[in-house]
Amino acid sequence: MTVDHPARPDLEALTGVRSGKGSYYRAYVRSDERTQRAVRAMDSISRALVRTVEGPRGLLEEVVRAASAHLEAEWTLLALSDGHLPGARPRFLALAQDGAPVDDEATLPAFVRRELGAVRAGHATRSSDESRWVRVPMTLEGRHIGSLVGLHGLPADPEPGDLSVLRILANHAAVSLHTSEQYHAGLALHRRAQRLYDEAQAQRRDLEARTAELRHVERRLVVAHQRELVDTERHRIARELHDSVTQFVLSAGMAVELARGEASDLGATSIAARLATAKALSAEAVDQLRRAIYALHRPHSATVATLPELLHELADHHRPGLAVQVRVEGDAAELPADADHDLARAVGEALFNVANHARATRAVVRVRYRPHELVVTVADDGGGDPVELARLLRLERGAAVDGRHRGLANIESRVLELGGTLAFRRARLGGVRVELRVPLPITDRGRPSLIRDLVTAPPREDTP
Repeated sequence: MTVDHPARPDLEALTGVRSGKGSYYRAYVRSDERTQRAVRAMDSISRALVRTVEGPRGLLEEVVRAASAHLEAEWTLLALSDGHLPGARPRFLALAQDGAPVDDEATLPAFVRRELGAVRAGHATRSSDESRWVRVPMTLEGRHIGSLVGLHGLPADPEPGDLSVLRILANHAAVSLHTSEQYHAGLALHRRAQRLYDEAQAQRRDLEARTAELRHVERRLVVAHQRELVDTERHRIARELHDSVTQFVLSAGMAVELARGEASDLGATSIAARLATAKALSAEAVDQLRRAIYALHRPHSATVATLPELLHELADHHRPGLAVQVRVEGDAAELPADADHDLARAVGEALFNVANHARATRAVVRVRYRPHELVVTVADDGGGDPVELARLLRLERGAAVDGRHRGLANIESRVLELGGTLAFRRARLGGVRVELRVPLPITDRGRPSLIRDLVTAPPREDTP
């Protein structure tokens, strides 16, 4: 009878080693060494991966060191082929055994430079079968973009497992270089976009400045045109006053003088006194007409456009008989041309009253620009009484006035047309403060506009 013994495990098949012979043991040792080198290479790559924040060079140095250690290489070279990843840096790294990686081609030995030239030319395999150069291509998306090359010092040619390790290292380097190129390309695009944005902002600011200048020039041209029309109308009015009204007033004065002489001869002293008053009034009217004609003939400066400029012009007109100061607070708001002129005329009327009736030597015109209100005040150091001025204004509002005193009513009517108010208060200088308050912005209330009428109306036939 035959007894079957259980099958013995095939250790040779499990381990691949026949321990009974020394040659198989040596093969096992070499295989174990290659495995250890591969593990060390992978460990080196794992250390390099955490240095990606330093850029691609740190990873490439680790790849070259790992390949050099794995091949026991005298020289190791990692290089990109010409025409691939043009923005990646560095283009190559070379490492001598126990040396430091270099990227200066001039410091390389001639045989290493020849190998570098072959890689740059795109050769993917070693130049000669007898050569100890090992060349593994770097691939990216199926394209050959460079090579990892080593002049190995192994006792035999590298086995497929060694080449697999080198391919892993090469592909890590390829991905790192590709990422580097994308990063630098993105950085270049970002810088270009930032530069274009800065240029666009500069152009925007320049256009805004030029637009503001054009608007300013446009406003000046409109004001100049309006001033030209107003000056033409002023000259026409002055001519009519000189040729008609003044002559009639002079004739009336002469007639009054003749009547006063006849009344004196007849002994009518009361009538003569009244005629003397009428003559004096006629003489004053002629004097006022002449001043008005002179003022109408004076051309306005084409550069005067804003309320502060108009007020400075008024102040110059009243000097040296009255010391007038103009003070402006806040940023000057742009007002319609009629509003500027109406306020200036109101201030001019107030200064006229100060100079002729208040016995003042000094006046201060203050303009305050507030967010929603414009306040203009005229203060003097004269002997006026705000209560008396308020009473006179009530009288001037009525119909029973002789036509000589309408200054306060004229001021009030101009301010009311702008939607504002007029008040009289005691000034710190000792006299009266005339206070004009106008809400901002000023809206068109349908009031008559001299400038607008002159601009829109057809020219008169008698206008010179």
